[in-house]
Amino acid sequence: MAEPERPLSVASKPSVSALAANTPLPDSDGTSFIAPRASFIESITPGSPRVDSPAQPTPTESAQLLTTKPEGPVEEGGDPAQEPEKKTRRWGLILAILAAVIIVIILAVVLPVYFTVIKPNKESSSSSAPGSSAGAGGPQPTSGLGSDPTPDPPTQPTRGGDGTTVRFTNGTLYTYRNQFGGIWVDDPDNPYDDSAYPNSWTPPLNQSWDYERNRMYGVNLGGWFVLEPFISPEIFQRYGSVRDEWTLCERMRADPANGGIDQMEEHYRTFITEEDIAQIAAAGLNWVRLPVPYWAIDKLDNEPFLERTSWKYIVQALQWCRKYGLRVKLDLHTIPGSQNGWNHSGKMGQINFMRGTMGMVNAQRALNYIRIFTQFISQPEWKNVVPVFGVMNEPRNGDLGAAPLRGFNLEVYRMIREITGYGEGNGPYISFHDGFTGLGGWDDFMNPGGDRIIIDQHPYLAFSGSRATDPIDTGTGPDAGGIWPQTACNRWARNFNSSRNARGPVLAGEWSNGINDCGLFLVPTGTTTYGGDCARDFEDASLWSAGKKAGLLRYTMASMDAFGDWFFWTWKIGNSIAGRVETPLWSYKLGLEGGWMPTDPRAAVGACGSMGAPFTGFQPWMTGGVGAGTLQSYQTAPYPWPPVQFNGAPAAPTQLPMYTPTGVINTLPVPTFTDSKGNTIARGNGWANAADTIPAPTAISGCTYPDGWDALSAPIPPCAVGVVLPEKPQITAPPS
Repeated sequence: MAEPERPLSVASKPSVSALAANTPLPDSDGTSFIAPRASFIESITPGSPRVDSPAQPTPTESAQLLTTKPEGPVEEGGDPAQEPEKKTRRWGLILAILAAVIIVIILAVVLPVYFTVIKPNKESSSSSAPGSSAGAGGPQPTSGLGSDPTPDPPTQPTRGGDGTTVRFTNGTLYTYRNQFGGIWVDDPDNPYDDSAYPNSWTPPLNQSWDYERNRMYGVNLGGWFVLEPFISPEIFQRYGSVRDEWTLCERMRADPANGGIDQMEEHYRTFITEEDIAQIAAAGLNWVRLPVPYWAIDKLDNEPFLERTSWKYIVQALQWCRKYGLRVKLDLHTIPGSQNGWNHSGKMGQINFMRGTMGMVNAQRALNYIRIFTQFISQPEWKNVVPVFGVMNEPRNGDLGAAPLRGFNLEVYRMIREITGYGEGNGPYISFHDGFTGLGGWDDFMNPGGDRIIIDQHPYLAFSGSRATDPIDTGTGPDAGGIWPQTACNRWARNFNSSRNARGPVLAGEWSNGINDCGLFLVPTGTTTYGGDCARDFEDASLWSAGKKAGLLRYTMASMDAFGDWFFWTWKIGNSIAGRVETPLWSYKLGLEGGWMPTDPRAAVGACGSMGAPFTGFQPWMTGGVGAGTLQSYQTAPYPWPPVQFNGAPAAPTQLPMYTPTGVINTLPVPTFTDSKGNTIARGNGWANAADTIPAPTAISGCTYPDGWDALSAPIPPCAVGVVLPEKPQITAPPS
């Protein structure tokens, strides 16, 4: 949605050559969103060595070996008192030899008896003692003289910082490089250790995130579990003109000779690796936005997606983020029937979510998937790793209708808070996409009283329809980037500051360096609006001049400052069949390597100067304090669930086909870990709140439903109408 022109404000012009590691932060004039604090740990532990020495050595690691003063013969003329008589020395030698012989005889007799009789009997007695768990809990501890004289083997380090060696889950040894004071933590005996942090200005996972003062510097892991042609082009190019994951899965299933649908799992296994997560933490970033599909849980028989397989890789990704101290915004990218008709919803074409004959069934399914993800991430073992849940990516408000979309979001909010309870610490922040209405269109939604709500906007220039021919290669000096840095400041800074003041946390959940729509497969139709030559100008970074890179860097920093809290889309773009990245404006990783992304994102603070109203801080209810969860009827009554009507539906939602709440809930399994002694560790069961016992929605037995992805004008089957939706009890009262 186009935004009105805004008065210009002078963007600061930092020297591009000065943007090196540990770039000092610009001076703050106190009018913009609060800048990041100094080292987090120093604010609570003055003089802490955490930044300079991220991995504290143990006493045995740091101790020096004691040297023994050499004892040689006394020189002639020395003190006679230091010279023993030769006779005394001779007898001493004889006694020493006798003692050695006696010791050898004793050992020859005693040791065989001990190891063949005493020790086996003792172990047998210990393993059969009452209350023991032989065979399950490993060897029993012993003490005193009866302990095994063989020392335990040396253990692997469980934490470390810059320059330390970390073992990846695949066994590879890797030298961790992190110039910002971050540490990794990987303790096999405590796989839920949340004490890691990616840099010195970010609190460890086991400490609260301050949404007022801490800044979200994040990247998306797009194209990993929800595939898009421009992000992982090679896998789509294997099958010609395929444009969405639905069709890709169909083609794969019809191609067993080349791996069939197993090619999808190979993509999950290789596209993003643990090294990527370590590099993200080392890049000065502190958050990851992780798009996930609903078919990580289950799917219908007529849907070709690879069911449940991605979950084990998703939960592995969460564990990697825990290891390197990165917080995760989990984001449900796909919705049954499609919420926007775009390829990253699963299938291009129609919008059947809350539209058409199957609009209500698709909404029921979506609510159930949101519920299952919420239950998993709200478990104590995972809530620190996933503090934010984006419940639906990019619904198109213009097609769905403002009232139905608000009604659905309000129902999602109620359902999640009935699972988690209200107030700070009870479940994740709930993130709603703005539906392309602009941030201001949501300033009144559940305001005041909405408990920990975040509005997520995806501010892209690439899809504005502009020819975008103004040069970005204007040299490497203070004017690098031409008009583009100021464009970013003017377009976004005021909106983000204003909405932050009005309703609480807001963020840019997706954005890129795409000042135009150039890039292989970026536009599904293949027709771009850029007024120049995309292939020559923007699709091969090896051809870019120093001036172009400097201009992109300055545009990037202006965007970062305008947003305040952000997630770049995306961390990685895969190679095409040409063997190179052909959409380089959208790869954070490539930008770091090529020099058009800042090595320290804090250097962007102040790039836009002072724009709009100063940030005044959040009200208590915005972050789960007093008043959180207290909504008035005037805020909720206009948005009932089910809504009064759906756009493009042949009847009222209550007269459309529905599923009946009698199905089995498919919970998400928890991972199993192995400790240092070979024992398994698995905590939780995927269901944080056992009081939530409502069965899953399922098709009415014997009733034939239309295709949920192609039902805009399908006839209504009478057998599926008239289902009574269950009531859900409220679990935890709002804070007072």
